[in-house]
Amino acid sequence: MKLLEGKTAIVTGASRGIGRAIAITLAKAGANIAFTDLFYDDIAKSLENELNELNVKAKGYASNAGDFNDCNSVVENILSDFGRIDVLVNNAGITKDNLLMRMTEEDWDAVIAVNLKSVFNMTKAVQRTMLKQRSGSIINISSVVGVGGNAGQSNYSASKAGIIGFTKSIAKELGSRNIRTNAVAPGFIVTEMTGKLPKEVVEGWFEKIPLKRGGTPEEVANVVLFLASDMASYVSGQVINICGAMTT
Repeated sequence: MKLLEGKTAIVTGASRGIGRAIAITLAKAGANIAFTDLFYDDIAKSLENELNELNVKAKGYASNAGDFNDCNSVVENILSDFGRIDVLVNNAGITKDNLLMRMTEEDWDAVIAVNLKSVFNMTKAVQRTMLKQRSGSIINISSVVGVGGNAGQSNYSASKAGIIGFTKSIAKELGSRNIRTNAVAPGFIVTEMTGKLPKEVVEGWFEKIPLKRGGTPEEVANVVLFLASDMASYVSGQVINICGAMTT
């Protein structure tokens, strides 16, 4: 039997990068996948097709994770389509990097809304269902920048640090109902976004990492799979850094 056989997982911001890898990894472990992104475009459709080929039920939804009402609506639709929700992966996120002196209020608000408020929105939306089931696993995607900070990313760092505080608090609130809440904090992960960086910048990062390389989205997804499964049945309120020892 597969680790997540018969379970339903929601993955937000799943069309690309880490989110896409998480959706595919959970599906390979037997989970039915409901995934969201801001738009249901050709990229989302291709992911939906790829997931369905893994012999699980999969469906994509257009949803703004930073909008409270939108999150409630999409969770209602997912419940109607899938019947239950066992795993929530809050992955949706954006960056609008700049030094504080140049950062606009709009850039601050946008990053906080998508990265942090989305975690509140989606967790609150699935809470009632998980409480009734007396089971669930919530996994929030933070960042090593939320642990240690980074110049030029005060908005992103604040949002990811906020996720850690939220995770630890909700683990204590919902633990008595057998609902586990954890966070993962990826470091330098090689994605389409990092592929646009100059080669010398990437090599400079690798030199700072004891493992001397970047991580892959699949390596993040494997940790998420562990936390989603019963293998992590006594793991809650934790933050797992996935960073090659860049942050210790």
